[in-house]
Amino acid sequence: MKTSIIKRLAFVAVIIQLIAMTTSCKKYLNIDEYFDDEFNIDSAFANPRNMEAYMWGAAAMFPDESNTIRFGYTPGPMATDEALNGLTGGGSSNVYYGMDFATGRITSDFYGDSNPNLNQWAKYYKIIRKCNSVLQNLDRPKGMSNLDRLRIEGYTRFIRAYAYYNILVDYGPAILLGDEVINTNESLEYYDRPRATYDETMDYTCDELEKAAMLMPAEVSLLDFGRPSKGAALALIARLRLIHASPLFNGGPVASSYFGNWKRKTDNVNYVSQQYNEARWAVAAAAAKRVMDLGQYRLYTAVKDDKTPALPAGVNSDPNFYLDYPNGAGGIDPLRSYSDIFNGEAVAEINKEIIWGRNTGYMVTTISQGSMPPSLGGWGRFCVTQKVVDAYLMADGRTKEEATSNGYYSETGYTTQAKNFSGYPLNSGVYNMYANREMRFYASIGFNEAVWQAQSSTTINNYTAKYYYQAPDGRGGVAATSPNYPITGYVIKKFNHPMDAFSGTGARHIKKAYSIIRYAEILLSYAEALNNLTGSHTVKLGDKEYTLSRNQEEIKGAFNLVRYRAGLPGLSATQISTAALVQKQIERERMVELLWENRRYYDVRRWGIYEETEREPMRGMNPDGATKDAYYQRVIPGTSSFMTRVVDKKAVFVPIPRAEMRRLPSLDQNPGY
Repeated sequence: MKTSIIKRLAFVAVIIQLIAMTTSCKKYLNIDEYFDDEFNIDSAFANPRNMEAYMWGAAAMFPDESNTIRFGYTPGPMATDEALNGLTGGGSSNVYYGMDFATGRITSDFYGDSNPNLNQWAKYYKIIRKCNSVLQNLDRPKGMSNLDRLRIEGYTRFIRAYAYYNILVDYGPAILLGDEVINTNESLEYYDRPRATYDETMDYTCDELEKAAMLMPAEVSLLDFGRPSKGAALALIARLRLIHASPLFNGGPVASSYFGNWKRKTDNVNYVSQQYNEARWAVAAAAAKRVMDLGQYRLYTAVKDDKTPALPAGVNSDPNFYLDYPNGAGGIDPLRSYSDIFNGEAVAEINKEIIWGRNTGYMVTTISQGSMPPSLGGWGRFCVTQKVVDAYLMADGRTKEEATSNGYYSETGYTTQAKNFSGYPLNSGVYNMYANREMRFYASIGFNEAVWQAQSSTTINNYTAKYYYQAPDGRGGVAATSPNYPITGYVIKKFNHPMDAFSGTGARHIKKAYSIIRYAEILLSYAEALNNLTGSHTVKLGDKEYTLSRNQEEIKGAFNLVRYRAGLPGLSATQISTAALVQKQIERERMVELLWENRRYYDVRRWGIYEETEREPMRGMNPDGATKDAYYQRVIPGTSSFMTRVVDKKAVFVPIPRAEMRRLPSLDQNPGY
């Protein structure tokens, strides 16, 4: 009887796991596995099919990477200077954990039921243990071919490395378990072990991704979209190596300021190296170049048509600007080339810019709806800041400051003529601040009096959102009950398709994918890594050697592809001549190009500018302004959640939960917690 009960319980557990795999983790595998009621844990490794199901079950434990905002598993955009929301509650009444992080509410004790998603430490180690079990039992399944064994090993190593990747970027140095399968029911002394250093964790994670890449398929089928490929493994290495080379983790004054006194108590070794190593930039450049050399990926572009606006005349900062893409910005529609990646228009499964991504309803039910005006059934509270708006260039590539002299940019007056370009309607009477901007601005930002097309609805469409005080979608408006109004006057529109509607007859929305990593990031990473070299370096990755230096043509070649796709001129001769000027352009470009893609949080930290960017007051338009003149004033949003923002060095990492610290006496907490 007891045996029968155990078998039944094991069967129920497996069924629950399989349900989770088919519902919450379709990014990896759509699976319809069958286990009879005689299944037990040993059966997981009895045949290749069961072992593969067990492996994907480990992958199913990862959070949905798109969940960076509401109930986010990582601090995400709400913990940066690119996003804000008007929800003022804290603790259990708040679902935006990035805001809790930015206001200093997250501590090693403050996890629990109030924000469980931000506590992923233990879950990542459960994933690692499952992967180690698979690797330990690879030879057990009967009838497994060598090809299947290698394929499963490759995916398992990737899944395990991806768990370490998440630990590394959010928590810092990890406890490295290698291939060890941790036993259960052992004494405390058995489990107690110290963390590795940051360098050791970085090298181990990258080495495991290297081994995984050698065994993983170069491409995945359309039906398997969401599974990682060899390119995904190599792209994650490129991302990690860039972080490793950056000032926060590469010696020098920034590393000293944040981590100079942080040492492992078991041997007094610095967790983060205090010696600068320029060669790390070369490794980062080589890792990015390797992805570029695969020849599989390219920036997505849409061919120009009769609705595409002409490139602005008179641009002479870049002699190649008017050439056809990829040699210049001509021949493509820059607005659709950018917007189609995120709003669902471009088919993600065949989009060669997406190195690794996943289809997810979260982009519709949370991100898209969270930005849509309340009058259209949205929440209207996923805001971007004035800093983001100011970061967008003008259509001719100048900054707003440079364009003020001849009136191309103005913060007085309003447009006098309606426009429609690339299918994007722009009303007349729009504030001049929003005129003549680069196409990514219109693709990404919902501003006051912008049109929300909502074309799938036959009764509510081509709607002009008005955020003035007591206007329908503004503060105090009939539709915008607090906190459902844009506290900064801007919302993220990047993930909304012109067809998307949440109310009205026939309201529907387009399926969307989330890009975990895309090719534009690799190009910008390559340019940044090269720009930080002062000498020549030879790097060997796999069986290939790369000789790298601050080659200006290489920097321009990568960076300008991103700029040209946006309809902008590339780096000028003055800019490319100085590394500091190029760095500033890269910082601006990453802020705009990768807006709300969960990179800004990590970028400002690795650059060592987190405190600087967070201390700068966040501003927006005046939500208490009932008229145009009153509304279009730069103000600091007045909410309790904003006013209590805390800037603290400890916020470069999420704290390890105190419950974990109590179990492992040798475990050091992150500094400041």
